[in-house]
Amino acid sequence: MTTSPNSRDNAWVLEATIRTAPAADPQWQEQLHRLRGIASYVPETQTWHARLGALDLAGLQMLQTLFDTARAHGTEVRLSPVVVPAYWDGPVFTREPDVAALLEAQADRGRPLGQLPLS
Repeated sequence: MTTSPNSRDNAWVLEATIRTAPAADPQWQEQLHRLRGIASYVPETQTWHARLGALDLAGLQMLQTLFDTARAHGTEVRLSPVVVPAYWDGPVFTREPDVAALLEAQADRGRPLGQLPLS
């Protein structure tokens, strides 16, 4: 669901920041293969960035890919609600009592949003 510009005041998207894990070339190529279709890479910071505006099938597949990559390669994944970028024309979350409320409650407990414990 897209929103009109006036309704964006109460809208947000989920931004995933993925810090790459040091790896030999074959493992690095596998990280690239897994992430390049869903995120953009910033070489200076060695991070990938992706945004998500709905927990639909595509959104859940993106999250699963991020967490599978983290498990396989030791990448760090952090999720943060952010203001909808001006160029964003996809779906957005709203500040209704839905996912935003759950994410804010989780963050209030002192656990970083999207922190993935690695075993």
